[in-house]
Amino acid sequence: MTALGVAGAASAGRWRRWVMIGMVWAYAGLLVGAPVAALLAGALRDGLGALLAALSRPAVAAAFALTAQIAGLVVVVHGVFGTLVAWVLVRHRFTGRAWVNALIDLPFAVSAVVVGYMLLLIFGRTGLLGPMLAQWGLKVAFSTPGMVLATLFVTLPFMIRQLMPVMEAFGPEQGQAAATLGASEWQTFWWVTFPALRWGFVYGLGLTLARALGEFGAVLVIGGGIQGRTDTATIYIYHALEERQYVGAYGAALALGLVSLGLMTAIGYVRRRVK
Repeated sequence: MTALGVAGAASAGRWRRWVMIGMVWAYAGLLVGAPVAALLAGALRDGLGALLAALSRPAVAAAFALTAQIAGLVVVVHGVFGTLVAWVLVRHRFTGRAWVNALIDLPFAVSAVVVGYMLLLIFGRTGLLGPMLAQWGLKVAFSTPGMVLATLFVTLPFMIRQLMPVMEAFGPEQGQAAATLGASEWQTFWWVTFPALRWGFVYGLGLTLARALGEFGAVLVIGGGIQGRTDTATIYIYHALEERQYVGAYGAALALGLVSLGLMTAIGYVRRRVK
């Protein structure tokens, strides 16, 4: 190939590269940048003072507090039991393992609204377990426990699916070596296994938290969207839009978006550490 041909090929390669980069920016800008810009414009439509006043309302604080409570509890539960499930699926072979492995991905295939409806069929006033729980003075549907269950379901796969590849890559050899040196199972896990899994563990927790903060359909159905009682941040935004309180809705959405952005930035950092 002549020098002219080489130069032409290099020029064409650079041109294709910049076209592809431009397409990526256009795609991301259309799907992410434009909605964020519209959200910011809506939140500031009446000025910064109106936005701060809307965000300082007790209903907003209560909605975000309930969201944080549910998300925090979900992260703790999946942090413990998600790790346990991942460990059992990777390290043990048992009857029904394939079914358990398949069921973990069910939240990816089932609509969140359907999840909330199924919980109503189980824990509602006329549901399968509702009357029995009512006799014991326990209430799940249209209350925080039901919303926690719904969020636990929709966030089930994230911790397990993130930890399983890390555990498979880690292998059992290090733990076996620690056991031969006299380490207990707890010492082996804490000093040998967990350090190898810690970034995958943190990444799984971050994904779980991000999904829990943004859940809407399942918690709306099982919680009923009772204002002042079962309003999460996303449900508050929904009600505010219905009531044409646009500054409050956009402001709460912007605040939730900023929290999610910070969380996703941290997750990206952790992901690079995992790799």
